[in-house]
Amino acid sequence: MDFRGKGQRLFDMGIDQETVRFCEETEQSLTSQFTRIEQILEENQWKVLGAMQDQRVAPMHFEASTGYGYNDVGRDCLEAVYAKVFAGEDALVRPQMISGTHALSTALFACLRPGDELISAVGAPYDTLQGVIGIRPEVGSLAEMGVRYEQVELGRDGRPDVAGIARAVKASTRMVTIQRSKGYSFRHSLSIGEIGEIIRAVKSANPDCICMVDNCYGEFVEDQEPCEVGADLTVGSLIKNPGGGLAPIGGYIVGRKDLIQRCAVRLSAPGLGKEAGATLGVNRSLYQGLFLAPQVTAGAVKTAVFASALFQRLGYQVSPGPEESRHDIVQAIALGRPEAVLSFCRGIQKAAPVDSYVTPEPWDMPGYDCPVVMAAGAFVQGSSIELSADGPMKPPYIVYFQGGLTWSHGKFGIMKALQELKNDGLLQKGR
Repeated sequence: MDFRGKGQRLFDMGIDQETVRFCEETEQSLTSQFTRIEQILEENQWKVLGAMQDQRVAPMHFEASTGYGYNDVGRDCLEAVYAKVFAGEDALVRPQMISGTHALSTALFACLRPGDELISAVGAPYDTLQGVIGIRPEVGSLAEMGVRYEQVELGRDGRPDVAGIARAVKASTRMVTIQRSKGYSFRHSLSIGEIGEIIRAVKSANPDCICMVDNCYGEFVEDQEPCEVGADLTVGSLIKNPGGGLAPIGGYIVGRKDLIQRCAVRLSAPGLGKEAGATLGVNRSLYQGLFLAPQVTAGAVKTAVFASALFQRLGYQVSPGPEESRHDIVQAIALGRPEAVLSFCRGIQKAAPVDSYVTPEPWDMPGYDCPVVMAAGAFVQGSSIELSADGPMKPPYIVYFQGGLTWSHGKFGIMKALQELKNDGLLQKGR
């Protein structure tokens, strides 16, 4: 590249000519992957648009409600839109759910009673959910309430053990939870097809068993969602994919109408259910964020593919590989050393529009069993649809990268992370 124009701007922002050329070469090799991402984007954009038109979204739906939030037509319409988009009978979409973990916890406590059994179909769930279940002892967990827990480990190939799941499900099994994304593990994230296969195995063993999918990071990455392959509940966070970077807070639960009612009662109180809950002026952001979500998610997926290809070329182990099909926005890169994880995260932080001058350091985050480093210069605190990278500071020292509200920003973030590793002398030997 001639180091004038764009090249000079990148140079002024700390990216050297060698890094730019290497990244440009990598990007040029990804045409077919990017074309597929664009095709999925269009399908999902039309799906969201169609749902909004079907529910006759109008300016009145953007108005704020306060206090009890009775007769909030914007909230009710948004939930109908979510039900349509995510193929459920009903939906609960509320700013009162503060995170994906809170939404999942709401669904778990709504559906499970003392003596019931909960099974995780893909090994241990994400760290913050382990405290909710009681795998890691916490006050107020499901275990304290008398809910029994079992997990079916992944097969040797890192894929779900479908036969093992079918054997584990019994008459007393009330719910099976299926985590779509990899979490802090180097496993494959689940495709919609694999989720459907698990659900069919569960239902064959116990037709009354509730199948709940933790959909965090997976929304709009494929052209189908979990309820379309039999999930009873699909759960996620609005400050990940479906909020499109505009949602300031919130979570969603979509699925069977009777189960959504249980979740609403759990979130509010018996007798109140879905009828109460003020939206406090966030409705416009939730609608507009959902409308932009397919586009924003596609940019994040392109960024993840780019990161995968770049670091694979440098000899690192990556999951998934650049040519593998994508089922969430998370890209895992095995850096192998704690200082390399910190260097990568410093590069991502330096690429941020907010807090770019801040140095991320590991700390004892609530819900985790070891210090975690997180790089996220975000407009919304904790919004991992925005450019971010994080990882637990323990072997094998893997960094988990995700997000980017635009493809151009996501690409720059990866370039900056690579440059930081290079400047620190931490690239693999010979690179």
